[in-house]
Amino acid sequence: MRLIIAEKPSLARAIADALPGGTKREDGALRGHDTVVTWCLGHLLEQAPPDAYDSAYKQWRLDHLPILPTRWQLAPRAKARSQLAVIRKLLKQAREVVHAGDPDREGQLLVQEVIEYLGWKGPVARLLINDLNRPAVQRALSRMEDNARYQPLYRAAESRSRADWLYGINLTRAWTLTGRQAGHDGVLSVGRVQTPVLGLVVRRDAEIRDFKPYPFYVLWADLAVANGSLRAWWQPGEQQRLDEQGRLLERAPAEALAARLPGAEGRLTSLESRQKRQAAPLPYSLSALQVDAARRFGLSAQAVLDICQRLYERHKLITYPRSDCRYLPEEHLAQARATLTGACAQDETLRGWLAGADFTLRSKAWDDRKVGAHHALAPTGKPAELARLERAEADVFRLIARNVLAQFYPPLIAREVKAEFTILGERFRASGQELLQPGWKPLFTTRDEAPPLPPLSEGEGCRVTASAVEDRETRPPEPFTDASLIKAMMNIARYVDDPEVKRTLREHDGLGTEATRAGIIETLIERGYLVRQNKALRATRLGSGLIASLPETATRPERTALWEQRLTAIAERDDDPAPFLSALVDDLRGLLSKADTQRLRQAMAAAQGEAAAASPRTARRKSPGKRRRSRSEPGRSRSKPRRNA
Repeated sequence: MRLIIAEKPSLARAIADALPGGTKREDGALRGHDTVVTWCLGHLLEQAPPDAYDSAYKQWRLDHLPILPTRWQLAPRAKARSQLAVIRKLLKQAREVVHAGDPDREGQLLVQEVIEYLGWKGPVARLLINDLNRPAVQRALSRMEDNARYQPLYRAAESRSRADWLYGINLTRAWTLTGRQAGHDGVLSVGRVQTPVLGLVVRRDAEIRDFKPYPFYVLWADLAVANGSLRAWWQPGEQQRLDEQGRLLERAPAEALAARLPGAEGRLTSLESRQKRQAAPLPYSLSALQVDAARRFGLSAQAVLDICQRLYERHKLITYPRSDCRYLPEEHLAQARATLTGACAQDETLRGWLAGADFTLRSKAWDDRKVGAHHALAPTGKPAELARLERAEADVFRLIARNVLAQFYPPLIAREVKAEFTILGERFRASGQELLQPGWKPLFTTRDEAPPLPPLSEGEGCRVTASAVEDRETRPPEPFTDASLIKAMMNIARYVDDPEVKRTLREHDGLGTEATRAGIIETLIERGYLVRQNKALRATRLGSGLIASLPETATRPERTALWEQRLTAIAERDDDPAPFLSALVDDLRGLLSKADTQRLRQAMAAAQGEAAAASPRTARRKSPGKRRRSRSEPGRSRSKPRRNA
């Protein structure tokens, strides 16, 4: 008997449906002619608790730390014992075993650790399924590989699991016990990913809280030119008092120039024009989808993940969603027309987009070299009856289908123009963009672009018809939202100061994984470290106090991102995990030595004082109304350039 062990029941059902001759249900399994399909329920096993190694560890004590297992143990999860017993019984009857975990690091771990825990000694085949539709599953069943090929992936996942245990167990116990001594009654949870994510929010909140606005001034002039009119902006020179972004800090020079401008004549002294060609955005990874869905529909990252799981498992409308890849296999290109026609047939919006697609085009999205265990999210081709889906499910499905359809649209082509005028010896700048070919753009927005500049010729004259000085004020950075925090986790190197580390992380960017980022945000909320205020994510007093009490290195992303780099090396290059874990233990000892009762007490008190001081300011501060801004207007009113978060 061949035994296939799937990661979850939905995957097991899809495999059973693809087997010849059908299957019948029995306790914890689906039995076919010569094949039985059973399943895990996510992780059936977990790292054993500290007291499994020594009963003394049931009591939390600082003098026990660090707790360092010499021989690692796994333990069944409480709700998994019955399914584990089913798999144990079936393994005794099996002549061959097939590992059918999801095609990623965690999927490799959770099935393989069960197979090894239950003592199977025979060979194991690996079944990799990205798409739950029957033809795709049948193709996967015909292409099974030797599971030995994925041993490095398993070792990386196992190392991650052990490292997380060491880091979380020891630091959580240390800071919880120190917190009790400082008067805090409750667990202070510390994790290798959740704590740096909390640190990002705490530091952003501090920037907002400590921000000191100041005024600056801009001067614009409406100009009549040979073929129309435009608005240009004064560029004050170095003789004026400017901030680091070149903004004018005194009103008097702008007023003096404005008084001289009416009717003044000048000349176009510099004209730059260039044609810009922009390809369509790539198909989605999960994180990229979470960012867009949060911005467009106000969905939390966890809601998007849950929706994608339903579209994948229940409705079978999309391919495997927990992907960090934005490229598609080249073999999918030949079936793209049929796949998208099926997916779009029953929705008016999608049919309209499909009608404009040119399937003779090939974008850079189709690239086997950039596809690993996963490929980008894509429709499976099953007809999507969006009217029968929840509204949010239909919205997310349209986004996924749209980004694949966009690969069959021509590029957007625009002409960008920058003009500089000299008037009364002063420089004025204007810029505009003319859309020459919309290409894929109508699939993404229906908003009108700002009007282009009129036709211009270098050297032509101009005359000022109106002008004014505007009072502006710098604004603090925006608080994090689900969208911006997910994007920050994806592009964590931007939040690293050390230039060497920043360079290293550009190739191994990311805090957390596609599968865990949404859960990290929800965990921080559940533990009382973050709260949602409308769309904003803000740190609580408890969250701010915890970050202030920890060594800074435990609250910043460098260590965590470098962990991921080491784990990737284990998975891809078969590096030895031992040096990674040994270096972690040395690091852990240093962090534990910095647990300090007085520091924690002061941190909690300071966080409470800051929260109390910020509340009245927050209540008084009114959100400024949105004002439509010309393309040629100077940048946002901020004292610092906003990070692309």
